[in-house]
Amino acid sequence: MSAVTASRRPTSMRRNDWRARRHPGFLLAMAHRLSGLGLAAFLPLHFLTLGTALEGAAALDASLRLIDMPLFKLGEWTLVVLLAVHSSCGIRLLVIEFRPWSGPRKNWLAAIIGIGVAAGLAFALALLGPA
Repeated sequence: MSAVTASRRPTSMRRNDWRARRHPGFLLAMAHRLSGLGLAAFLPLHFLTLGTALEGAAALDASLRLIDMPLFKLGEWTLVVLLAVHSSCGIRLLVIEFRPWSGPRKNWLAAIIGIGVAAGLAFALALLGPA
C-alpha cells in the first residue's frame, strides 16, 4: 500500500463517520446514552436524600423543603423526560434485537421524541396544576 492510499483512507472514513452521525439511528443511540447518563447522575442525589431519613424526621423534612424549590421542580421534570426517552429508546432496541423487521426505522425517532414530549407535558401540567 502506498503512502498516498494510506493518507486518503482516514479522510474518507471521517466523511463517512460524519454522514452516519446524522442518521436517525445514531441520534436515537446518542439519546439513549445521554439520557442514561442523566439518570445515572440523578442517583447519588436520590440516595443522599434517602439517607437523610436515617438521620431522623427533622433532617428528612429539611431536605424535602429544599426539594420544594422551583429549581428542583425543573429537575424533576427533566428526570421524567429523561426516563421517558431512555425507556422508549430501550424498547426500540429490544424490538430491533428480538423482532424481525425489514424496512426503514426512521419513524422511531418521531415516536420517541413524541413520547418524551408527551411525558414532559403531562408531568409539567401535573406540577403546575392546582396544589
